[in-house]
This record gives sequence, C-alpha cells and structure tokens, in this order.
Amino acid sequence: MKNRIIIAGGSGFIGRLLTDRLVSENNDVVVLTRSPGPVPQSIRQIGWDGRTLGEWARELDGASALINLAGRSVNCRYKDRNKREILESRVDSTHVLGEAIARCSKPPPVWLNASTATIYKHTFDRQMDEATGEIGATPEAKDAFSIEVARAWEEAFFDASAPATRKVALRTAMVFAASKGGVYRVLRGFTRWGLGGAIAGGRQYISWIHEADFCHAVEWLIDRDDFSGPVNLASPNQIPQREMMRIIRRKLGVPFGLPATRRMLEVAAFVHRTEAELILKSRRVAPGRLLEAGFQFRFPRMEDAVREIEGRLRLG
Repeated sequence: MKNRIIIAGGSGFIGRLLTDRLVSENNDVVVLTRSPGPVPQSIRQIGWDGRTLGEWARELDGASALINLAGRSVNCRYKDRNKREILESRVDSTHVLGEAIARCSKPPPVWLNASTATIYKHTFDRQMDEATGEIGATPEAKDAFSIEVARAWEEAFFDASAPATRKVALRTAMVFAASKGGVYRVLRGFTRWGLGGAIAGGRQYISWIHEADFCHAVEWLIDRDDFSGPVNLASPNQIPQREMMRIIRRKLGVPFGLPATRRMLEVAAFVHRTEAELILKSRRVAPGRLLEAGFQFRFPRMEDAVREIEGRLRLG
C-alpha cells in the first residue's frame, strides 16, 4: 500500500521539486493548493484557501505525513500589504493545519513545516547551527521583518496541539535547482549578462542546498522517528557571495562579472520590486543535526552542485 503524503502549498517551486521526488518513490501525493491546475495523473490536487477548514481536511486522516510549504513569496517589496500577506499566509495556514490534525481520528505521525534559514543572525565570523545559532535581527542586514515572520511562523507551528504527531521545522536555505522559478536560474542569468560579480564587497555568506539533498533530507526526516524540532536544511559548506559567483562564472565560461555596490543593489532591488536583504544578509547556517546523525550530502560543495545542474541544463 502506498504512503499518502499531503503537501500543503505544493504547487510552488519547492513543492514541485518535492512532489516529483515523492511520486518517483511511489508515494500517493495529495497537493493542497489555492489554484488547482493540470497535473500528472499520479498527483491529486485539492483546493483550499490556507485559512479555513474544508473538505480538504479529510485527507489528513490516515495520511503517512504532512508537509506544509504554504506561504506567499518574499520576492517582492516589503510594503504594508505585502508584509501582511507574507506573514498571514504562513501563520494562518499553519494554524488551520493544526486544527485539521486535532480533528483526525488517525492523525499523520509526522508534520514537517517550512521555516527559513534566515531566522539566524547576520554573521560573518561563525556558523549558526540548531544548538548554538543566535536568532535575531541586525540593522545592517535590514532583516527585522524576516525575523519577525520566522519567529511567528515557528511559534504557530510548535504551539499547535498535535500530541500524536511529531513536528519538524525545516529551516531551509536557498535551494539550487535546474528548474525555472528558483534562485539558481536567476544567478545564471545575471552571470551570462556579465553581471555576476561581487555585490557589496561579496563577503556575505550564502547558505544553500542542492535540490537532490533537499528532497533526500525531507524523506529522511519523515522516516526518522527520533527527529523533532528545528532542523537546518543547508549544505555544510557555506560560501562567500563573491566566491559563489566566481564558481558560476567559471562553469559558464564567462570571464568577468561586474561588481555592484550596496547602493547599486538597493536601486536594482527597487527597480525589480524586491528587497536587497535577500542578497545582503550574511547567512552561515550549518546543518548540525543532520551531520551529527550521519546524513550524507550528495552535493556538499558548490562546485559539484553547479556542475551537476549545468549538466542537466545543457542536455535539456
């Protein structure tokens, strides 16, 4: 009998990666989405609004696992309306999933809820793992709102009444993937246009994870009955932004990349309707719990991750 896995917010970039992987492993995948559309026959989509209970809640009863990835994209300007939608989409969906679990006669044994590696402080000089990492905002990184969202998101998750369900918060770094809609394709485009240089000096650390390792870690956490609480999903090798761009330039055969000052980045972010924090903040997030438990990364080094992704892009 197939395992039935529910993915709330599974129609986004990360959700599509994970859904494809879980289907390939012969799971019965049910996606809760605000906008159902055409999908392969191996996937079922059910509409929900991410705020109120409905017929969708029945799917959780007897499911093998629940994964919540719901949340409005942060790739926007942080105006009041956008900030409200970013916060409410995460907190409300988490609250209502908790309500649905409380009504189950056979609740899912594990609930994985999205969180963010951005929850840790802006830092250059030390790694942040689950045990020693410091949580908080830094004026230099302009990340106060992001920290507020991350705290509220995890609070809603861990406060949910689900005594029979193991809960894991996925503090996920940037996911590098070949498909459209992700950060790697954006970085690749900048590089090909000659814009892949150091930004604001390029000292800020980038925490990242290859799509294969992300999906493998999620499956691994579903199976590990001894894991609960926050888990960092990030490569063990964080890298300065300037070195990341050097690796991408080298693989694409681009000889140079124009640098950009902090002010230039802020202007560009304004023009492109996004926030400079996404690039300026230094994230040195280490997967302490995964490494301690013996999790094996397929792509721990960025050079290998970029090589693998570019190999698929060139074939495609």
